[in-house]
Amino acid sequence: MTPSTTATTLSSTDRSTPGRTKHRTLFDRAALYDVLDAGLLCHLGLVLDGSPVVLPTGYGRDGDTLYLHGSTGARSLRAAADGIDVCVTVTHLDGIVYARSLNHHSMNYRSAVVHGRARPVTEREEKLHGLRAVTEHMAPGSWEHARGINTKEYAAVSVLALPLHEASVKVRAEGPNDDAEDVEANAAWAGVLPIRQVFGTPEPAADLATDLPIPEHVAARTAQASTGPRTSSR
Repeated sequence: MTPSTTATTLSSTDRSTPGRTKHRTLFDRAALYDVLDAGLLCHLGLVLDGSPVVLPTGYGRDGDTLYLHGSTGARSLRAAADGIDVCVTVTHLDGIVYARSLNHHSMNYRSAVVHGRARPVTEREEKLHGLRAVTEHMAPGSWEHARGINTKEYAAVSVLALPLHEASVKVRAEGPNDDAEDVEANAAWAGVLPIRQVFGTPEPAADLATDLPIPEHVAARTAQASTGPRTSSR
């Protein structure tokens, strides 16, 4: 992905400033890129016909632009293209925090929240660029390996561009924060149960010819895993 050259810190608007646990808020724009680039799926939130809707959506980032894609028949994308406020979130769950008291049980996580108004991408060159960004984010190497998009498929998919101008990032990467008396009592185990997302062994399609090997860009991902921030002893 292309690094940003427009700003190194995130915005601090009212809706992009967390109201609680502000000590876990990161203001470095690179932290936003890290969370977005490490994810595979975002959730698009908006108000549709007077009701809030949150939907899983494919995405890809290029610099300070987040590309979203879906069917031209999707009401959510059509509504978002009309210039209404939307919210996009990406969350990684890195661990379950077991504390000595139930009140201090928690989770280690990395999360990004992006606010703004998306614009429809209609110019062919940028639309193909956005589709490539989404494809290469989810399945790196596929844009060059698979058959290209034909006229019918191009017409059936919509692409939105959301600027990363207003966003926030929060990270928790630590052990339990128990009260001193519970630590001293030493009556219950406390610690972190890490969570890792890994890719499994590729499974060929049932109708795939046996003489087609697993391509390198697919096989390479089997060794990859999501590795969140190290858990401290705090």
